[in-house]
Amino acid sequence: MGLGKTLQAISFISYLKVHKMVQGPILVVCPLSVTDGWMSEMDKFTPKLNVLRYVGDKEHRRNLRKRIHEDVQEKSPSSLSSRADVLVPFDVLLTTYDIALLDQDFLSQIPWHYAIIDEAQRLKNPSSVLYNVLKNRFPIPRRLLMTGTPIQNNLTELWALMHFCMTDVFGTLEQFLSTFKEVGDPSSGLDAIGVKDQFKTLKYILKAFMLRRTKSKLIECGNLILPPLTEISVMAPMVNLQKKVYLSILRKELPRLLALSSPGSNHQSLQNIVIQLRKACSHPYLFPGIEPEPYEEGEHLVQASGKLLILDKLLQKLRDTGHRVLLFAQMTHTLDILQDFMELRNYSYERLDGSVRAEERFAAIRSFSAQLGSSNLQENAFVFLISTRAGGVGLNLVAADTVIFYEQDWNPQVDKQALQRAHRIGQMNHVLSINLVTMRTVEEVIMRRAERKLQLSQNVIGDDYVEQEAKETGVAVGDLRSIIVGLHLFDPAEINTEKADELKVSELNDMVEKVIAIRCVQGMAMDERKFELNPMDNRNGSDIGIYTAPSDDPDMDEASYLSWIEKFKAASESASNSVLDLGNRRKLTEDKHLKHEAARKKAEEKKLSKWEALGYCSLSVKEPTGPVDADVLSDSGSVHFMVGDCTHPEKVCPSEPSIIFSCVDNSGNWGHGGMFDALAKLSSTVPDAYERASEVGDLRLGDLHLIKISEEDGQGMQGNCPQWVALGVVQTYNPRRKVPRSDISIPDLEQCLSKASSVAAQNTASIHMPRIGYQDGSDRAQWYTVERLLRKYAAAYGIEIYVYYYRRSSQG
Repeated sequence: MGLGKTLQAISFISYLKVHKMVQGPILVVCPLSVTDGWMSEMDKFTPKLNVLRYVGDKEHRRNLRKRIHEDVQEKSPSSLSSRADVLVPFDVLLTTYDIALLDQDFLSQIPWHYAIIDEAQRLKNPSSVLYNVLKNRFPIPRRLLMTGTPIQNNLTELWALMHFCMTDVFGTLEQFLSTFKEVGDPSSGLDAIGVKDQFKTLKYILKAFMLRRTKSKLIECGNLILPPLTEISVMAPMVNLQKKVYLSILRKELPRLLALSSPGSNHQSLQNIVIQLRKACSHPYLFPGIEPEPYEEGEHLVQASGKLLILDKLLQKLRDTGHRVLLFAQMTHTLDILQDFMELRNYSYERLDGSVRAEERFAAIRSFSAQLGSSNLQENAFVFLISTRAGGVGLNLVAADTVIFYEQDWNPQVDKQALQRAHRIGQMNHVLSINLVTMRTVEEVIMRRAERKLQLSQNVIGDDYVEQEAKETGVAVGDLRSIIVGLHLFDPAEINTEKADELKVSELNDMVEKVIAIRCVQGMAMDERKFELNPMDNRNGSDIGIYTAPSDDPDMDEASYLSWIEKFKAASESASNSVLDLGNRRKLTEDKHLKHEAARKKAEEKKLSKWEALGYCSLSVKEPTGPVDADVLSDSGSVHFMVGDCTHPEKVCPSEPSIIFSCVDNSGNWGHGGMFDALAKLSSTVPDAYERASEVGDLRLGDLHLIKISEEDGQGMQGNCPQWVALGVVQTYNPRRKVPRSDISIPDLEQCLSKASSVAAQNTASIHMPRIGYQDGSDRAQWYTVERLLRKYAAAYGIEIYVYYYRRSSQG
């Protein structure tokens, strides 16, 4: 990572084309965020090669395909003996993973001579669509995978990459795992010598297929000079508000926690609990309703989070000393809070996450990178805000020499890749990496387990086998033991503690001074050093020590765990008035909560039975099976603005499925004029389905009713392409009010957009909708929020969303 993989690949392409005189085209597939870098490097080092950048919206790609087709028809002989004789008008085609999937029918027809997959860890799942499409549909006789992390979690991911390259050599997954079972499972009972022999055997096999470019070897042979890298974990305390939120989550989820000891515990539920606890560790304002109302920017934003208190002092010091910072977070909502903080402190910044359009991404990267060597922080961006998954790979951001992880990724390899955005070829300064971890919480458990995940990669791919006792090498996100240990580290007695365990300003300043000074420490092994700073050590006047992960987590058997639960229940009952109860104002006890759930399930069963008797089948779309991670976003998809009628998508996209999205209220009364008349004219089944849903009580806020337009409707099924109408219930209706229809509920609108986008992605369809919130100036703020949601889900699902303005005539 950061050692010139792209330049190596470009050199290899040049060797094939110039020296070997290879005639066939070469396919390069990479993340969207690095296509700009690939093009600039190709222009610089291989100017004689014709490189086609195959990215952009559907219309642009359609024009590119048309030009390629016309050029092939013109240059290729009339009678071709094989597809390999086709002469394409480019030497190299550069595209992204998502476009390779979207346009697979076209791209798979090209007779590729070689394929290069950049950031190939995207192929670690052999069941993924990308893996199977590239492997089975594309004619690729020769394949080169480029990755800094061939192993991220287990040997299955390593097998997937090797099998993709050499299917004949690396057989089935079962054969591979049975051969190297003990390597992937140290608890199998094989002695240390046997494990060591298997590591040697696996390394010997991989050596024939894997070229490794490591810092140590490059420095040793004099080909590379890199400045030192120092990593430090700063253990942040919780402020009082965070403690209350954290403990409120635990109390609310107590029935599920009690079920942890049962063999049939729901790991998905456990994972959700961990996510909520991590949000409390980052900032309590990630939960709606916690921030003060009416909300105004102020110091309360900083004072509400221990991490942000420390970050505030760090950035002040770094800015005063002329450093630039990459600030990584896992969740985009966390980036929103950090962006508010940047505005509060008047820091200049750039931002990159999956919802940022491609052009804006490239502009932000170029702007920040152009500042290399400049010391004028007043004009240049001081901080680059990045979501780890969207911008943690492939970027060159050596203009920054400090990397701060506000949130740690589940996979330590992702954070490791993100760090290499700064510590790479071209960096001239000592790089300081600061990992902010909330102590005595689930975050600390994740940090302690990270080293074990990295150990498997070191043992299989590294130069030397590191002997260790048989123990776990990794842990799943929803691992039962992780939850238990996370709770064990948090003392339930603190639920009664009103006094905040917060650091004083002087203590914060002292700790930040130690962190900043670590960059200047002279000593042995300056290339990669790891330290850990605990605020309790700082109070005692201790120096920062070299970080050594504990040999194992504190043991906590079932009896100890149940004992902890009883203490927590007692502490919860004695402090019911002092602890926040998130989203549950009725202060339900655990027993009442269970009764409430039972009553809800019974009502749901009764409703379904009634619908069955009436012959009613709900058209309401279920929640997406996996919630969208706003930080794991697609490299394609965009929002387009049109003039015209959204109920005629065939005029814009004549040869693809389409979904017409419209907002409705929960009254069940189909209106007149505008979209109501247009949809009724499109198909009478639309108003019928809406009114029928109201009659049986199937019209709730946040519901999305998907109605397929049949071919008999005349206007539907244009060109044999399916067409649907999606009615999002986002407004309430009360006839007794002066204004009976409420404003659009943004949370419910987001829920409907998420469902519609998921359906569109499953059916390779586009979404067509009227603009929301444009009637008068007061709605502009609402529209900006809606536009941001549209870009978010277009990127998340890799779909095209078309927003229509109506061009009004003098007659109305």
